[in-house]
Amino acid sequence: MTTGSIKSLQIGMHWFPERAGGLDRMYYSLVGALPGAGVAVRGVVAGSPKVAADTGGAINGFGPAAQSLPLRLMAARRALRHEIRTSRPDVISSHFALYTFPGLDVTRGIPQVSHFQGPWADESHVEGADSFGQRAKRYLEQSVYARSSRLIVLSDAFGKILTTRYGISPERVRVVPGCVDVEQFNLPITQAEARLRLQLPQDRPIVLAVRRLVRRMGLEDLIDAVKLLKRSAPDVLLLIAGKGRLEGELEARIADAGLEHNVKLLGFVPDQHLAALYRAANLSVVPTVALEGFGLITVESLASGTPVLVTPVGGLPEAVAGLSPDLVLPETGAAAIAAGLAGALNGTLKLPDADACRRYARERFDNAVIAKRVAAVYAEAIAGSVLH
Repeated sequence: MTTGSIKSLQIGMHWFPERAGGLDRMYYSLVGALPGAGVAVRGVVAGSPKVAADTGGAINGFGPAAQSLPLRLMAARRALRHEIRTSRPDVISSHFALYTFPGLDVTRGIPQVSHFQGPWADESHVEGADSFGQRAKRYLEQSVYARSSRLIVLSDAFGKILTTRYGISPERVRVVPGCVDVEQFNLPITQAEARLRLQLPQDRPIVLAVRRLVRRMGLEDLIDAVKLLKRSAPDVLLLIAGKGRLEGELEARIADAGLEHNVKLLGFVPDQHLAALYRAANLSVVPTVALEGFGLITVESLASGTPVLVTPVGGLPEAVAGLSPDLVLPETGAAAIAAGLAGALNGTLKLPDADACRRYARERFDNAVIAKRVAAVYAEAIAGSVLH
């Protein structure tokens, strides 16, 4: 079968315009780009009837994410059964194990590819979930991955998690990084114009972190790093865009360190302002301490022409090292982050220029580039099932 005739059923988590998250953004980008790579898309996600209206009926919301878990699972199963009866796909593409699991009997006999975007059970544990919940999630993930003839990971680092923690054979794993709509972030404005538009100061060095406010993102280290950085760059301004359960704790940390003038929590920043925010910053930083498969924000920043410093965690080094190894900090923690930011701001750390950042993002991570690579994995899974 050629990629020109692949019919896919894409099982996602939420519909990105309704609920923002890295996995949801990735799903949204990919389903928009796959038709250009010869893959017809239908899909189901937790969402409202507006999802179908947004997509001309191609993607359907099976109900609100706020619904109780048993009701959501039953609704996901009904939606999957309906899709398969209506138009049997050539490949099931699972982006979220929870909503794939209840339909495993319904989808039997159809080649399945899992997009592994992180160890869900382990992430829950890092955020403090109980061990029974963690075990249940692990069982559910394991069941879905066992059914998949191919698994797409965002980085070699996450490939190792699949093979070691889930016992998946390396022969079934394919590395395909995340994708972004590079043009969306390529604004035709200068840094000064972006700052004017967002009412940000023109005369201060601005560092940006776009992160959910949860434990594994390393935001505590980043705030502590600004306290150290302030000695050499007293005017530095760190902007943290995102929301999450640590908001109150981070506000208190900022106040206790006397950093109200230097660190601002912006809350959730809608997509239409995000590109300008990246453009306004001197550089971005991703201070993650655990379980980062790829870090889509690294590519968004680069697509905006803004260099990004990352900690050496998970797939982050793989995302930027091809542009410059200097963008990877030597270790996690406040001291390493502060030293890296200081070097970047005073010029002793050589950063790639805006054009190099944009070109790197376009050539490696643009939606159209990644969609072709994903389509090739789907074709491989289908061909493998025909052979068997």
